Amino acid sequence: MMNLICSASIANAIVKWFFMKIAIVKLSALGDIVHAMIALQFIKKHYQEALIDWVVEEGFDGILENNPHINQIHRVNLQAVKQSKSLYLIWKELRKIRKFGKYDLVIDMQGLIKSALVARMISSNTTLGFDKFSLRESLAAKFYNQTYKIDYAENIIERNLALVAYALQFSIEKENIYHKQPFLYSSQDYSFISISKTKHNIVLIPGASYKSKCYPVEKMAELTTQIDANFLIIWGDEEEKVMSDKIKSLSPKVYVCEKLSIDSLISLITQVDLVIGSDTGPTHMAWALNIPSITLFGPTPGYRNTCTTNINKIIESKSKVDPSKINKNDYSINNINVGDIVILAQKLISVTK
Repeated sequence: MMNLICSASIANAIVKWFFMKIAIVKLSALGDIVHAMIALQFIKKHYQEALIDWVVEEGFDGILENNPHINQIHRVNLQAVKQSKSLYLIWKELRKIRKFGKYDLVIDMQGLIKSALVARMISSNTTLGFDKFSLRESLAAKFYNQTYKIDYAENIIERNLALVAYALQFSIEKENIYHKQPFLYSSQDYSFISISKTKHNIVLIPGASYKSKCYPVEKMAELTTQIDANFLIIWGDEEEKVMSDKIKSLSPKVYVCEKLSIDSLISLITQVDLVIGSDTGPTHMAWALNIPSITLFGPTPGYRNTCTTNINKIIESKSKVDPSKINKNDYSINNINVGDIVILAQKLISVTK
């Protein structure tokens, strides 16, 4: 009888493990979420029946839409709480989080105090995150009941995957990352009149989250004069629209796209031959979709913030970057030579058509 009880207990534990309910907390921003989303396909490879929910800041949820590996997207509005400092909004958000349900495992892949608080508020058997020595905001580690140690300076994609692999007790090799499946999904295949059927199509991304990450518009315009291709410029806010229009004024051959939704942007990137931009979300989306890309780095660390492959390349300034102390006054990206980008771009597009 005892053997039967033990066998039943083990069987129940195995069933619960494989059918476990997981919540991933990665609130923002676009590129950071993309770098975390690669984990989904590896979780599903080992735990096909697992239910995976994702907690994200409103405004960044579009990148998660249509993903077959995500069961439910939970949206929070911490930005509104921060701006208003309203006790009512704080209570409202906390109440919303408590209603997400109970999970077997919550993984905070953000590692900030705000994301750790959200993770802790979710009802769960285990709340896992990076330990205090692995975080920029070390206080965040106090909100987890399990932690994982990995150097903060390590590649961010490898950090994310190492945390998930530790949580779920499987291994991921670098080779697995290089052979990943594309993991962004649009609701439909959009048709773009700006796409050329006779020339290579190259997307330029002039904007970024702050100015010192942006490659000069004059140099971007010069770039378009040195490659025989169809250039499309995408933008997100009005400041980036001004930058895009400036490039067009200097190089009339380029096409400035209308403002795109994340859904339509995913579709556009799948239809082009190359994406060139700085360390920003849309450039990283090209990597996620297995589309050739060149990412330009100045004040942020290229070795840490992307994964280079045979089709996804980086060009870094000569600046020495400390990932734990980003200097937003570092404009060394301005010194990247246009000719270096041209040479690399021509190599990448030469194998796409």
